[in-house]
Amino acid sequence: MRKQVDKVNQMPDASPDEVFESIHTIMHLYRSRQYRALREGPHELTHMEDKVLGYFSRHPGATQSDLAAHSGRDKAQLTRLIRGLRDKGLLDAEVDENDRRSTRLHVSASGKAMHRAVHALGARLARRAMAGLSDAESRQLAALLARVQTTLEAEPE
Repeated sequence: MRKQVDKVNQMPDASPDEVFESIHTIMHLYRSRQYRALREGPHELTHMEDKVLGYFSRHPGATQSDLAAHSGRDKAQLTRLIRGLRDKGLLDAEVDENDRRSTRLHVSASGKAMHRAVHALGARLARRAMAGLSDAESRQLAALLARVQTTLEAEPE
C-alpha cells in the first residue's frame, strides 16, 4: 500500500479534464468487469436489463414512462428491454386501475433473486476496487465526488 500512497502524493496537480478522464477510466474498468461477470455467470442478464430491474426494485409500480423520464433512454429500447424481462418472468405487469392505458411494473420473486445475485457481484467488485483505500479515504472520496455531483446538478442544462 505504501507504493500506492507515494504514487498518489507525487502526482502533479490534476486538471479538471484529467480528473474526469480518470473517473471515466475507472468506470470503464468497473463496468467491463461487471459485463464479463454477467456474461460468464449463470444470470443470463445484460447490464441494461439489470439496470431496469434495479429501477423497478427501487420504484415498484412505476411505469415505462417513469423509467424513460428517469433514464433518458429511448422508449423503443425500453419497450424491448421490458418485454424481454417480462418474457423471462423477471418483471410482472398490471394495468393501472386509475388509468387503464397505463401499465404498472413490479419485479417478480425470481427477478428480485436475480437482481440480488447480480448486485452481490457488483458489491464484491466495488470492495476489491476500494481495497487500497482506508475507511477515512473512502469517506473522503465519496464526499468529494458528492460535491462534484452537486455542482453538476446545479448547472443549467
